Amino acid sequence: QVHLAESGGGYVQTGGSLRLSCTTSLGTFEKYVIGWFRQAPGRQREFVAAVSGPAGEPYYSEDVKGRFAMSRDSARTSVYLQMNRLRLRDTATYFCACRPHGQIEYDSWGQGTQVTVSS
Repeated sequence: QVHLAESGGGYVQTGGSLRLSCTTSLGTFEKYVIGWFRQAPGRQREFVAAVSGPAGEPYYSEDVKGRFAMSRDSARTSVYLQMNRLRLRDTATYFCACRPHGQIEYDSWGQGTQVTVSS
């Protein structure tokens, strides 16, 4: 089981920015996919972004594409989510998760960090 810990959530007004961090207990990003997900009250958890291995290009949900940017620090096996032009709808608890390559389900999850966007 991989340990993941998110940080960086908080309160921000619409149009503002936040940067989330996720530290992992992985020794290397090789053979793993790291993803960001979010869940708002009363809604299902949804995919936000993910990156595969130490060199893969991040990919995003349509809702955040062009506004959010995922990056990684392979030396620290940490990932980040830069969130710009935040909208009310982005309010949610954000989770990072990982899965081995070839496995469909993410099987290790962090505890989440709350992002609240207000008008």
